[in-house]
Amino acid sequence: MALSVDELRDRVLALREEGLNDQQIADEMSISKSTITWLQGSSAPEAKPDDVRIGWRSIGVRPQRIDAIGMIMTDIIDEHHPEGIDTVVGISLNGIFFSQSVAEQIGAEVSIFRSAVGDKGGALSHKYANVGGRKVVIVDDLFNSGETMRRAIEVLQNDGAEVVLCLVMVNKTEKNEIAGIPLRGLIRAVSV
Repeated sequence: MALSVDELRDRVLALREEGLNDQQIADEMSISKSTITWLQGSSAPEAKPDDVRIGWRSIGVRPQRIDAIGMIMTDIIDEHHPEGIDTVVGISLNGIFFSQSVAEQIGAEVSIFRSAVGDKGGALSHKYANVGGRKVVIVDDLFNSGETMRRAIEVLQNDGAEVVLCLVMVNKTEKNEIAGIPLRGLIRAVSV
């Protein structure tokens, strides 16, 4: 997993050639969009961004491992909302597996927020659960800048959802809330 900056840059360029945008590349590589910008060398800051690359392939390759993480997430949801929640919304791409696992374990409905849809920054898929009037938990793999999570909260609230918790596998910040909503991470990974 340990890649040099040159190897990371080559991987970014290869994903760009495949047609992925910055948000999709950041999701694929589990690094922030600012690091993607820096690696591409266009309008990059002078200094290397303060970022931590998270590799969770060992979890992602086996459904039972995703379910094990889902059990931990479910326990955290129960701790915050013992009365239960109605819908678990997974942020694409990587939050979808966890949201499905959590929803199955607690008997909730599941929905998907598509990140990086055009210039909007994301959109709710209306193929899945309706969120209007529902108590909702948002699930993703990583929390970086909060841009995607903030947009998901905004969209869900505009659709009438009561967003009660944001839950991620790894929180790469020191934040404990986002847009007034509690934020919990199974792991916090910050530079010291």
